[in-house]
Amino acid sequence: MAEEIKRSWYKEMSVYQVWPRSFADGNGDGIGDLKGVLEKLDYIKSLGVDAIWFSPLYKSPQKDFGYDIADYRDIQPEYGTLDDFKAVLKGAHDRGMRVIMDLVVNHTSDQHEWFKKSIEDPTSPYHDYYFWRKGKGGRRPNNWMSTFAGPAWEYNEKLDEYYLHLFAVEQPDLNHDNPRVREEVKDIMRFWLDMGVDGFREDVITFISKKEGLPSSPYYFPIGTGIENYMHGPHLDEYLLEYRHEVLDKYDCMTVGEAPMMTTKKALHHIAEGPDQQLNMMFHFEHMGADCLFYSWLKTKFNLKKLKKVYTRWQKDLYGKAWNALYIENHDQPRIINRYGSLKYRVESAKMLATMYICQSGTPFIYQGQEIGMLNMPLDDINDYVDVSTLNNYKVAKALLGEKKAMELVHYASRDNARTPVQWSNEKNAGFTTADKPWFFVNPNYTEINVASQENDPDSILNYYRRLLKFRKENDIVIYGSYEEYCKNSDELFVYGRFLDDKKMLVVNSFSENNVAFKAPEGFDLDKGKLMLSNYNNCGIVNNGFALRPYETRVYLFD
Repeated sequence: MAEEIKRSWYKEMSVYQVWPRSFADGNGDGIGDLKGVLEKLDYIKSLGVDAIWFSPLYKSPQKDFGYDIADYRDIQPEYGTLDDFKAVLKGAHDRGMRVIMDLVVNHTSDQHEWFKKSIEDPTSPYHDYYFWRKGKGGRRPNNWMSTFAGPAWEYNEKLDEYYLHLFAVEQPDLNHDNPRVREEVKDIMRFWLDMGVDGFREDVITFISKKEGLPSSPYYFPIGTGIENYMHGPHLDEYLLEYRHEVLDKYDCMTVGEAPMMTTKKALHHIAEGPDQQLNMMFHFEHMGADCLFYSWLKTKFNLKKLKKVYTRWQKDLYGKAWNALYIENHDQPRIINRYGSLKYRVESAKMLATMYICQSGTPFIYQGQEIGMLNMPLDDINDYVDVSTLNNYKVAKALLGEKKAMELVHYASRDNARTPVQWSNEKNAGFTTADKPWFFVNPNYTEINVASQENDPDSILNYYRRLLKFRKENDIVIYGSYEEYCKNSDELFVYGRFLDDKKMLVVNSFSENNVAFKAPEGFDLDKGKLMLSNYNNCGIVNNGFALRPYETRVYLFD
């Protein structure tokens, strides 16, 4: 084992993300729930994952589908009860899987008791749980804009004050500068950790410290104006270390932060291993910008060189210092095949994309439906969409670009694309529910793309994910090896090597619908390597190279 790498269970695990509303409906009301999860635990285990990350299950008005929390210590009734959650927790643990909860403490719901009390009595301690401010000359306290579009301040007539919300109007920001708020957060952590939860994914955690005085920004953007005043704020390090030393260090648990506009330099500040480490891993968004500027609504042409530069930077900069979190899909991103893959070569590109990211150094996260190659589902009417950020961004796009272009962006970029019910079978409603109507539209391609049709097909995307995760688990080089990129100037191939002790591995990925010639880099003799994974049969070698077929991937291992 390379001396610079420290072993940990969270580094060796792979994680399956459940967005509960669309995973599986166990009681027949059309909404995914914990009973449905309990029934599918054997399926999740069969993938070869070691943990489940639940998007928020807490009691919520569902304005942002659980990321607006009304009670941190109870379960949303549509999903079940605390006893149902404990049954799922026990079921996961009995199967050798850990459970990670979403910790959403930058903001609450406006229906949380704290916020209600902050309005009822401006002299109560709860008023200072949030950012309440008077207006300035009939205007809002500053010029900040919500990341969901629109002003970041909402006026309350009763108090003649505004409250800050960096996301939806119904998601007021918590004031972590208030020690009482930090104690509440620590108590929430202890509540779930004492129950047996194994860690947290911490939502927009780098937003929890705002610059003193909440100054206006000299810059203007339709979305996110003022972000320089609350991203990596002045007390962020202090608060994250407080949460770590006073709570997290006392449990065998892990944390992964989520942070927009994250760079490797900033990430290392938070996740570098050592006494001042604040979090174990960090979700960033840089690799999701290969087809856009910053986020998917600012669409551009897919650029493989851009993607490779990001991946290589994160692999090289963090190696031996901190740990990567790897993902290509989640509840905030459209489906990856529509973005970086090919609808013509859906199966091939799904397998290639899986290999491309899971064979890198880091803990891989797999989002529900990703493992069967689910796709975006464009809807004709904007009124059919339910995601608050989609509706807000659509309004901005329509004003700037017109209706047609705005709907094209909705079809491509909406988070609702990743939130259609999981396609379990070709039965009614894709086997997601026995109800007449599920809570949201089922993609009509479920008759072709579903779990049941792939279970017993050795060449299916599903079974490829199983082989890939098994290969990772059985080979330390995939988890702990160093990384080196090759073919850097190619706009069709993403090729990299992994190295550990006397072993090496070569990962070759094509992002082209055409055949692409490939010759192995110096130091790799393909005739001496063992082909471990491929998405095509008949993988011949000629003169230490081959012609990659459309979206082909190959993994060679060398002893």
